[in-house]
Amino acid sequence: MHVFCMDLPHSDAPFVKAYPAETTEAFLDGHVSAFAFFGGVPLSILYDNTKLAVARILGDGQRTRTRAFTELISHYLFRGRFGRLGKGNDKGKVEGLVKYTQRRFMTPLPHAASFDALNAALEARCLARQDEHSGRHEETIGERLLRDLAALRVLPAGPFEPCEKKPARVSSTALVRYRMNDDSVPATYAFRDVLVKGFVDRVLVVAGAEVIARSAGNRSFMIEENVARQPCGTLWASFIFIRGRGSARAVRLPPAPRTRSTVCRAPLRVGHG
Repeated sequence: MHVFCMDLPHSDAPFVKAYPAETTEAFLDGHVSAFAFFGGVPLSILYDNTKLAVARILGDGQRTRTRAFTELISHYLFRGRFGRLGKGNDKGKVEGLVKYTQRRFMTPLPHAASFDALNAALEARCLARQDEHSGRHEETIGERLLRDLAALRVLPAGPFEPCEKKPARVSSTALVRYRMNDDSVPATYAFRDVLVKGFVDRVLVVAGAEVIARSAGNRSFMIEENVARQPCGTLWASFIFIRGRGSARAVRLPPAPRTRSTVCRAPLRVGHG
């Protein structure tokens, strides 16, 4: 299990969301969910050099961003900043938030019937945290959060699709490959170019403007009803946990008891700038 965490620098108000795996769609979904939770977008976010955001580090220290991260920034119009390599003190405050989340939210490791139930409980903990005090501040986190919220950028009017996008070509046997799985689409689309969209909770196959197949809740791939009613193979969509407050890096929690899953987290730190 992985955890996406984001907090705001002035108030220390956190947002935490859990995912089964650390993937592009989880990275994007964590941002979308955090921005919705806070009701706005930070002016800048400081990251470590996670491969989900950085495709390449050039000789002069400049970063080439991944396509998915570039699309996220272009939609929400925040500035992505990166800490220096090997300089954890660049994002020391988020490191403290990682430890707090591990100690208070993940110890003991939570049990839930589903990720939706787990994330609902984590969101409730984040809201409850706003009634508490942080450090030596006399004001509560929620009281200081009001000043953070006033500085946030307004959410865009249009939605952002938090998904990994992969071009593919339908085979002669009407199969599309995504993440090492071959899955069926309508036979009429053989030899056609399509786009596979992998979300945290579903996978879509798109031809032009038409969704021709999608994964079901159990990830059993189904062709769209208006094309045919035909169950197909398994198409997997992955998830990720991340932490947001202007910096991001993967952190592995101590080994958990055998009956529980190990929890990992990639923290992000949101800052204004």
